[in-house]
Amino acid sequence: MVVNPNHEAVAMERTLSVQKEGDPDMTQETSTGEALDVELDPAMEQRLLMKLDLAFVPIIMLTYLSCFLDRSNIGNVKVANMPEDIHASDSQFSTAVSIFYVTYVLFESPWAVLMKKLTPRNILTGLCIVWSLTTVFTGFIESVGSLYATRLILGACEAGLFPCLNLYLTMVYRREEQAKRVSYLLSCAAISGAVGGLLAYALLHMDGVAGKAGWRWVYIIEGIFSALCAILIWFGLPNNPAEAYFLTEEEKWMMRVRNEQCRKYMGSEEFSWKEMRIALSDPKLFFSGLIQFCQDILLYGFSTFLPTILKGMGYNSLMSNVLTVPVYIWAALVFIAVAFCSDRYSKFASFIFATNIFGIIGYILLLVVSNKAVQYFATFLIGIATYTGVGLNVAWINVNVAPQYRRALEIGLQQTMGNCAGIVAGQIYRKSPYVLGNSFSLGALVVAQVAVAGFGYYLRRENQVKEQIENGEKEDTRRMQTGDGAVDFKYLY
Repeated sequence: MVVNPNHEAVAMERTLSVQKEGDPDMTQETSTGEALDVELDPAMEQRLLMKLDLAFVPIIMLTYLSCFLDRSNIGNVKVANMPEDIHASDSQFSTAVSIFYVTYVLFESPWAVLMKKLTPRNILTGLCIVWSLTTVFTGFIESVGSLYATRLILGACEAGLFPCLNLYLTMVYRREEQAKRVSYLLSCAAISGAVGGLLAYALLHMDGVAGKAGWRWVYIIEGIFSALCAILIWFGLPNNPAEAYFLTEEEKWMMRVRNEQCRKYMGSEEFSWKEMRIALSDPKLFFSGLIQFCQDILLYGFSTFLPTILKGMGYNSLMSNVLTVPVYIWAALVFIAVAFCSDRYSKFASFIFATNIFGIIGYILLLVVSNKAVQYFATFLIGIATYTGVGLNVAWINVNVAPQYRRALEIGLQQTMGNCAGIVAGQIYRKSPYVLGNSFSLGALVVAQVAVAGFGYYLRRENQVKEQIENGEKEDTRRMQTGDGAVDFKYLY
């Protein structure tokens, strides 16, 4: 039955709020059961989604864009004499790239788990303010030690952004609506590469303004941009999306219905150590973490060192930044298109596997061909795999883990495992023409292909076991039978 909220809002509101005296457990069962019987008007729900997208997605995208700009601009300024100005050797500069991920991987899981308690608005605004100031202050450093300190602070703050934004999306959208929205978020990593290249090109022309080197202005201007994003977060991302200020009463009712229908996916509001223990022993976490590590080798190696890779092909420092722009725009467009298809068909393994093939071909060309035009073409092929693999793998674990606290810890740990690749990337991309780094990235893609196939097979087998239990063909002796372990929770692969 399709329900128009104008006709049913009052009745449904009563259903969702009624408690049976002396039986609080019955409240959830009753409200959930009633909500499951309601089929929202598709046209009205589509308008609601569009409204949510227009309100939340631009803020989320701009914030992650600023975050990735502040993180990866170290690759843009390397070609503008930053190491020489602060007297950093090649090995010290590589250490500065890697040291960011030390605090980054340590703080991801704690921030993800704390988001519910601290509230999304407080945690995201606070982190954004601190890393913005740190980025601005990086424009005034004079020594290698100062660079190390700012990178460590930046890593600790930015660690909370992606897992918290990712969890925020799960508070707004259903499982089958998330890959597309995660693609908006992750495409900003690619867009930041394009914007970072253009900004670096423009800001490096400020060399000498107010007596400061061009690379210092890159940090100062980009840090100020991040501070503006903190204001957008505070006023634009409500702690409870279902009660957002821009929603009408009918739309708030629809959000409550959607939340009730997602009750099994979202789970209890109460923190549970039991859920933490289940998350730590979940095979899905280790499959996803391995894939993320391999894909992040590409992400951090490619995005941080692409300007230097292009400079190694013979381009000057300004042109090596400009030439990154088409590569990143192409990568972002491909990623969004693939994510739309993934959402539509609820498939992940096949899309990640297919796009990784392009990356493998790209790295082979980069390693064995000396022609500059072919090498530049190879970077476009690598771009297809770089962002798509990372983004779809994040969405893949998002939709297959429940309830909320279990998902929060697994997302945080998956990101921790994946971002260890940032430490590795800084050490393998040391010297042009980066044969070691590109060879390592090629090997990481091959390992990722094996892990993707294994993860897909595991989820498919688990669904088969659930079907056998549901049909009475097999006794349920599984250790985990709640949340995503429930027999009626079907994994997407």
